Amino acid sequence: MTRIILASSSATRQALLRSAGLEFEAVPAAVDEAALKEAARADGFSPADAAILLAEAKAIRIARREPEALVIGADQLLVCDGQWFSKPENREAAREQLVALRNRTHTLFTAQVLWRHGQRVWHHVAAPKLTMRDFSEPFLDRYLAAEGEAVCASVGAYRLEGLGVQLFREIEGEHSAILGLPLLPLLGFLRQHGLLQG
Repeated sequence: MTRIILASSSATRQALLRSAGLEFEAVPAAVDEAALKEAARADGFSPADAAILLAEAKAIRIARREPEALVIGADQLLVCDGQWFSKPENREAAREQLVALRNRTHTLFTAQVLWRHGQRVWHHVAAPKLTMRDFSEPFLDRYLAAEGEAVCASVGAYRLEGLGVQLFREIEGEHSAILGLPLLPLLGFLRQHGLLQG
């Protein structure tokens, strides 16, 4: 049996894999995401390529120690009208970000990269589009109070699986991709390579 390792501490990504019936280990991969993102932007990377770079950095970090395992690296980059967003550092930054995204459409470039035997064996990028509604300031206050520090845990300052869904008017794309790990293409790869019974 091939060991599958998720190079992430994300409880949401772990829950997605678990709910899909996969057996895996979760090993956090510490990388300097801000520096990688800044370098990618300076080098003219597209948002999709930057997301792949970030996901791959995480996969490589763990794959070097576990060359026989199939290592999954994943990351997201939120882009709205050409501006790249990162996880907000605090609730005030989350407020500013949500105000900037209010009544606008943004894209979540969600990348996953698989490494095994010292090389990338597969990658995929999903690009769901989400349109926030024109929510009121009182709603935003209530939302931030209810979510607390959780708003700092995601690149969009929202959890679609929670109260964050009330921020939106329209959503296009695979739900799991929005949560951080496009499951359907990943499951397809695993079936194709005999790592999941089909």
